[in-house]
Amino acid sequence: MAFDGVVTKAITLELQQLIGARIDKVYEPSKNDVVLGFYFNGVNYALNICTNAQNYRLHLTTHAKPNPKNAFTFCMLLRKHLIGLRIKNIYSTNLERVVTIEFEGFDEIDDIITKKLMIELMGRHCNIILVDENNMIIDSLRHISSDNALTRDIIPHAKYIYPSKSKLNFLEVINFQDFKSKLSLDFDLITISDLPTQISNCFNGISKCFVNHIIENLHLDSSLKIDDTVLETLYTHMKAIIYVEDPSHLGFDIIKNSKGTVKDYALSLKDSSKPFHLNFFIDDYYFHKETSEEFKIYRNSISKLILETLKKYNKRLYNINEKLKECDHMDMYKLYGELITANLYRIKHENTDTISLENYYDNNQLITIPLDKRYSPSHNAKLFFKKYTKLKNALLIVSEQKEETMKDLNYIESVVYELETCSTIEELTNIFEEISESSVFKEKTEKYKEQKNPKVKKSKLTKNKYVHFNPIKYKIENYTFLVGRNNMENDYLTLKYAKKTDIWFHTKDIHGSHCILMLDGASFPSDTILLKCAEIAAYHSKGRNSSNVPVDICEVKYVKKPNGAKPGMVIYKNNKTLHVTPKN
Repeated sequence: MAFDGVVTKAITLELQQLIGARIDKVYEPSKNDVVLGFYFNGVNYALNICTNAQNYRLHLTTHAKPNPKNAFTFCMLLRKHLIGLRIKNIYSTNLERVVTIEFEGFDEIDDIITKKLMIELMGRHCNIILVDENNMIIDSLRHISSDNALTRDIIPHAKYIYPSKSKLNFLEVINFQDFKSKLSLDFDLITISDLPTQISNCFNGISKCFVNHIIENLHLDSSLKIDDTVLETLYTHMKAIIYVEDPSHLGFDIIKNSKGTVKDYALSLKDSSKPFHLNFFIDDYYFHKETSEEFKIYRNSISKLILETLKKYNKRLYNINEKLKECDHMDMYKLYGELITANLYRIKHENTDTISLENYYDNNQLITIPLDKRYSPSHNAKLFFKKYTKLKNALLIVSEQKEETMKDLNYIESVVYELETCSTIEELTNIFEEISESSVFKEKTEKYKEQKNPKVKKSKLTKNKYVHFNPIKYKIENYTFLVGRNNMENDYLTLKYAKKTDIWFHTKDIHGSHCILMLDGASFPSDTILLKCAEIAAYHSKGRNSSNVPVDICEVKYVKKPNGAKPGMVIYKNNKTLHVTPKN
């Protein structure tokens, strides 16, 4: 649901509990967000003002946002003018998406001063404007001149003018007949499904989602023609919600799509005996929405980076395989050179395209040798030997290159698996940190840092055995079973954190997490527990959807990491293999 005028009115109504609160902090976490900190009756409150074009809103918040080291100019101005003042009033007018917060306090010589913060929540025209007691603009989050706004200037020292409106005010509707006349509907041409658009286009601050939700709650068939009874029922329910003066009678309903995913929310009447906080619902809703959106954008960026690298290494492997195919014929070039050299005394010294000689390696059967007509047979023999030597040397180099490329591809695929299984921004950050330190992704990550400038935190994994990290934990009877979330954590879990006598689990020849069954001095676990652990290890692997997954287990002391190995890559011995069906 859009943060329309109805929701703005309801949220503002609940915010009136802050009247008398003293403002003691001002933050500007980003160019679209301002957070005001208040202290009232021994409790600290944080009021979040978001001017993002898609997620604009105003509400109390309990979700902390990172504060930049250097404050923005507008933030410094708000601190200068507002800190120490108290809220005198907070209100919205006529279902407009404009909230006015009036502040009152004393200046340096104890004279009473008043300031107003005008919060305009109007899509891409969102703004936060600080005005003085004479309605003169002190400053604003965004400056707008008359060159690109036909109605008013939003610049310092200009007179603040309230936004103009082209729609009718629902609060001025006297009764149902007045409501009906203002809509001017042709009952013969429209159905109930047309009402949300008609009402939203006619009245200010009422969204289509709000009207749609009321129609659904009234169980009205959207395909039916409208009549006075239907329209009056709808008007009565709209009026009951919009005219509520006690926010405890209001609440939000979650709207889900056909897949059961949360799609939207809508304001409705609630039982006042059950506590419901409009502000904190909006806070949680948009926190999860923005976190989800940020996660998807961040994951897609890293996914693009990884897939570009994967494409590059696949192309490299293709070129290596093509070179190796060429090396398959190197012995033939050696044979050609030997046969020509051995038969030079018989060969006419003239340039030709081909020559047929007996192959003494194959019962003297004739073999046709292609020659370069530009050169003599003896010179062609030298070229064949030269090509043989070149391919022989290339075979050694290219074979090493293929082995290294296969290792790099295996590592890239393990990172792809990590990316597929991660579910939080923190896990994405850990993946980006891991690949930033890898030579495989160095070129791409450096370019990504320059373009995107992501905030990459330092790794929590150090040589300190008792450092905090966050593997997935399972409790299996009296044992603790730990599962690594990414390659860096896999290395730390297996090589630093686990004891030598703990038991290590990993899917055989399948990308997956390192898993540790911690014994902590307990007796060796039963086969039932080992089987359960193997099932969990199989679940945390690429073989999750298979019915029969091989899982290798051994003691941690038999797991080693070769010098120069990529993160998460280890070798092991003295293992046994269990075939299980993945279960979480």
